[in-house]
Amino acid sequence: MIRWALAGIVLLLVVAGGALYALVSPPGQLSLLDAAMGGGSGTERAGTAIPFGSEGQTLDVWRPAGPVTRRPVLIFWYGGGWVAGTRQGYAFAARAFARNGFVVVVPDYRKVPQIRFPAMLQDGAQAVKWTRDHIAAFGGDPTRIGVAGHSAGAYTVAMLTLDSRWLAAEQVDPRIIKAAVGLSGPYDFYPFDKKRSIDAMQGAKDPLMTQPIHFARGDAAPMLLVTSTEDTEVRPRNAIHLTAALKAQGGAVEFRNYPGINHENVAMALSVPFRGKAPVLADSVAFLNRTMPAR
Repeated sequence: MIRWALAGIVLLLVVAGGALYALVSPPGQLSLLDAAMGGGSGTERAGTAIPFGSEGQTLDVWRPAGPVTRRPVLIFWYGGGWVAGTRQGYAFAARAFARNGFVVVVPDYRKVPQIRFPAMLQDGAQAVKWTRDHIAAFGGDPTRIGVAGHSAGAYTVAMLTLDSRWLAAEQVDPRIIKAAVGLSGPYDFYPFDKKRSIDAMQGAKDPLMTQPIHFARGDAAPMLLVTSTEDTEVRPRNAIHLTAALKAQGGAVEFRNYPGINHENVAMALSVPFRGKAPVLADSVAFLNRTMPAR
């Protein structure tokens, strides 16, 4: 009863746009609501604002509560059009996977306009390197590392999975990624027709080298590509086209197109209050468990 009362208070504040809205972002509000409705049950944040990389980046680590050993690992990158987002705001996503048995790493990364392509990928590769070197201390299995992300985060997921340059530059074997989940990601968006992509990709000498679809190959880690019929922010054709390109190369890929929900709903469906919108979490967990089985 108390838990639902707290959830109601938080929801009223969110709807009213009161002081809570001024203090936290919409994903942060969702994380608060998720926590009030039990989203954190059985999980713990084992590390917060842990430094990694060469540019002052930080990350959080979430895991199942209690003794944890040799659990599968998931690195989750949030979205925000390369200009917004924080690791704290996406606690709801980290907790969702931690409740399903994963040790979850949520890295921050540098944003536009301070950076341009390929800095977000370099930050992503450095997060993978940190995970390889340190996740065992948090109960994770460094031989079972999967990656997932939403929107701009899914772009990082696809590029690190398909274009081996970024991990190789950090002296990380690209085969370290065992499975990849892309939620509502941009994979085939050249020529650039939106301000955010134009701004983010200004650093590219060859625009085609920014496109995940350009690197589709048959020997990449298995991928789950998720989109939704009402997504007008990152059109479903991105996932449709990359799925077709990977299949043409003999790659292992699964595709989901959830009806009736939009771009933001796909991420929201990872949280307790909106999980009924679509089986995003259940499908993602099932895919990761199939492709990263216990040893």
